[in-house]
Amino acid sequence: MSIKGTLTIGCWLMVIGSWAQTTLNDTLREVTVTQDRHSHALKSTAPMHVIDRRDLLTMGIADMADALHRLPGITLRDYGGAGGMKTVSVRGFGAKHTGVSYDGVLLSECQGGEIDLSRYSLDNVAHLTLLIGDNSDIFIPARNATAPATLNIQTTATVPGGLNNQATATVPDGLNNQGTATVPGGSPPGSKPRLTAQLRAGSFGYTSPFLRYEQLLSPSLAIAATAEYVYAENDYPYTIKNGITTVHDHRRNSRMNSGHAEVDFRFCREYEGAGARGYELRGKLYYYDNDRQLPGQVRYYTNLSRETLRDRNAFGQFVFQTHWQDRLALKWIGKYNWAASSYRDPLYTGGVMDADYWQREAYTSAALLYTPTEQWAFDYSADYALNNLNSSLSTDTRPYRHTILQSATARMTNGRMTVMTRMLYSLILNGARGYESAGARGYGSAGARGYGSAGASSYEEARDMRRLSPSLSLSYKPLANRQLFVRASFKNIFRAPTFNENYFFHYGSPNLKPESTNQLNLGVTYVATPSPHTDLTVTADGYYNEVTDKIVAVPYNMFVWRCVNVGKVKTLGVDATLRLTHRFRANQRLTAHGTYSYQQSENRSLPGSNAYGLQLAYTPKHTGSAAVAYENPWLSVSLHGQGVSRRWANNEHYPSTDIPAYWETGLTLWRTFTLRHCRLEGRLDVRNLTNQQYEIVRFYPMPGRSWQLSLNFEL
Repeated sequence: MSIKGTLTIGCWLMVIGSWAQTTLNDTLREVTVTQDRHSHALKSTAPMHVIDRRDLLTMGIADMADALHRLPGITLRDYGGAGGMKTVSVRGFGAKHTGVSYDGVLLSECQGGEIDLSRYSLDNVAHLTLLIGDNSDIFIPARNATAPATLNIQTTATVPGGLNNQATATVPDGLNNQGTATVPGGSPPGSKPRLTAQLRAGSFGYTSPFLRYEQLLSPSLAIAATAEYVYAENDYPYTIKNGITTVHDHRRNSRMNSGHAEVDFRFCREYEGAGARGYELRGKLYYYDNDRQLPGQVRYYTNLSRETLRDRNAFGQFVFQTHWQDRLALKWIGKYNWAASSYRDPLYTGGVMDADYWQREAYTSAALLYTPTEQWAFDYSADYALNNLNSSLSTDTRPYRHTILQSATARMTNGRMTVMTRMLYSLILNGARGYESAGARGYGSAGARGYGSAGASSYEEARDMRRLSPSLSLSYKPLANRQLFVRASFKNIFRAPTFNENYFFHYGSPNLKPESTNQLNLGVTYVATPSPHTDLTVTADGYYNEVTDKIVAVPYNMFVWRCVNVGKVKTLGVDATLRLTHRFRANQRLTAHGTYSYQQSENRSLPGSNAYGLQLAYTPKHTGSAAVAYENPWLSVSLHGQGVSRRWANNEHYPSTDIPAYWETGLTLWRTFTLRHCRLEGRLDVRNLTNQQYEIVRFYPMPGRSWQLSLNFEL
């Protein structure tokens, strides 16, 4: 029997066995918040878009790439298949300017600066939130304000009921500005656990089992453990054209074998009476391991490749939050992160090419929130992070970076208006320890500091950086009897060069300045109820962005490229969304979602050059998505699609680099059953119904028509 068949049968037996052995009452109730995230997004002082668990069904979202396609203003780079790297940029800023937060703590990647979102599964996600700029949520770490846009990934949380099984807990402002939260009343120690088991199987050898275990150990303490495994051959067929010749082939050397596990706990207490106070402690341990083959670019006549890449990532984090009488709140965060990558190419000319990299980060943050009145709130946050990187290369230079961030924020709410202003101070101290191989030389200005070990060549350290970054945003409801909200925002922020841009051999430069960005946004949200059974929400935002001192690579000579600050980008665009819900009966509903983005991102780096005034590489001018879902007791269905206009693979727009437009259509069917004490949900996704051949990244073909079947048990 094949490996694929053995894995599939074993996973199905595991899920069925878990269901047969467990007939438990569901003692863990969901958290209900008086102000849900969709309604909070309406009043946000900056653009904010939310995808929750229900949206994953009604919009036909099957994985992280699908979810990102349904958010306005996003440009996704997808290298194809379940194992293909996926990075995201927002409104022309680039992937290195997009922050990714995992359960309230920003992820880091000091080597290249881009977060690979393919490693994060939707099976354990409660909601995704895209925030562009700074909004009225001020009780956040200073680091969460260091990017022009942030994608927040919030995983499913188990919340204990607090001391003495209290029904409600009031936390000022909260992690997401939610206000008063109603939490479960808790259960006595030793209450029965809750188990979720899921299996996904699909085209091209895709198999993915998922398990989640939750239990209340006491009225104040809850734990949860999650494990996921993904195996995929990714040997999908594709078609390419070479002049008048059409080539039909399959992706090769594309297998993925990955897994990840998380352990979470949450402990909370709430005290009433005079001097009322409470506190909450949350923690997470995370591990990810992906051993995959790299098919590389599609090449004519040969697809010989044996490249492999293994990525590993482990981190532990905690968040402690306490408050006193709804006036003063303190949040303390700590995290340690370790990541490693190992690359091998046994077919490299002259022998095996290999490279191993290891990066580490220690991070802590403290935030103090003071709310003297209902109208005013003030926050001070201070963060510190230490990053370092080393590799197995003979040219290894071991950089490290101390980052100190401080932010002071004020928010005023007066009737129908909310105004927020923030000042962020950033101090970045760079250094390096290491060596260079014999004969290697560094490039830099005279007088640059540096040191090396005994007998090693000298090299330069990257320059230190200090910046003040202001932001201002407001939201106004002009009509008292209409759900109409107008928002405006401005944000200035910068991006420090990555370790690769500063130190990579024959590529990096230690004298780089940070990229500086400015963003302006003006938007409106309108909510209407055309009938008692119909809800309509429409948003529209116009924006102008610019990036100066953009870091680009230019040839130093025939063999050496250097990073320099010569780039400038200007972006003008519009984002629009629509959400319509009509309830026919209590158990029947029609939902429609739609997004559209226009983005003109022009290269303004070098007047007179071939690229000046042209659209940035891989940035489409038009992007859109649509989904219509009919939910009913029998078989719910969603028809959905997304697509982009033509793009170019380089900034000069050579005819041979033109990437055609595409529109991909999919179909999702699902139904939920109740069997004894468990909930069973079956789901079928058919993707790329028309079997369209297209690329998102040049020479990395995307899969054609495919299917995926999911079976989910909740016990």
